[in-house]
Amino acid sequence: MRRLLDHCVPRRFGRLLLPNEVQTAAQVGFDALKNGALLRAAAAAGFDAMVTVDQGIAFQQNLTALPIGVILLMAPNNEVATLAPLAPTVVAVAARFTRGSFVRVHLDGRVENL
Repeated sequence: MRRLLDHCVPRRFGRLLLPNEVQTAAQVGFDALKNGALLRAAAAAGFDAMVTVDQGIAFQQNLTALPIGVILLMAPNNEVATLAPLAPTVVAVAARFTRGSFVRVHLDGRVENL
């Protein structure tokens, strides 16, 4: 499974998501892309899902028409120490994730499918 880390997710968090193949938007040359353009480019590049902390994404995108899955990390900030407890849940969710899915992963372990 290929996962793309959105611009707002620290690269070091990706190391916690093994065995998934994880790359950052910058690593694959998507530095200038945002929102829908980033999601479309990621899908075209073969990514299955994008991991983000951008809580506005649910309001910025038509979730029923996403070309790629989105895993939204529900955390008060994007520091690795804050996000690290979410990693095992993200890996578990990613194992059964499909393109076009949208889930919220909370610090208390809850997973919401939208």
